[in-house]
Amino acid sequence: MQFGRTYEEFEVGATYKHWPGKTVTEYDDHLFCLLTMNHHPLHMDANYAERTTDFGRNVVVGNYVYSLLLGMSVPDVSGKAIANLEIESLRHVAPTFHGDTLYGQTTVLDKWPSKSKDDRGIVHVETKGYKQDGTLVCVFRRKVMVPTETYVKERGGEQPGRPELQEG
Repeated sequence: MQFGRTYEEFEVGATYKHWPGKTVTEYDDHLFCLLTMNHHPLHMDANYAERTTDFGRNVVVGNYVYSLLLGMSVPDVSGKAIANLEIESLRHVAPTFHGDTLYGQTTVLDKWPSKSKDDRGIVHVETKGYKQDGTLVCVFRRKVMVPTETYVKERGGEQPGRPELQEG
């Protein structure tokens, strides 16, 4: 299984469809809210959401949606990353509800070699997240610093630091 890409493996215009998707549960949403101290009743209080919001039910907190999509993209985009440099933009386009399944895809917008070190480059990507019915829910753009093939070879190859099995 591929885990991330080197600079040379990225092609401008390429789109990576992330698999598998993730069905968001009420537990997932509430745990994320509790961990991040986001106690807005839109996410936590079904009675409040039903009686006082346009949606009539709890909405999954947007930062969880973003985090899931970012995580889904790691095997295709940033699994070998040296650093995430910038989240350029983040838009929540439509709500996600408990029970929705999210899918993501990332398109390479541009890439260029690092100006300071020749063993890495910058990749500019846009990730789109959508629900099981195809509704676009989230779009974000980011810049990721990724290694060149030379960088990977010099630091131990594809799985640096992985110990060898000692049978005895």
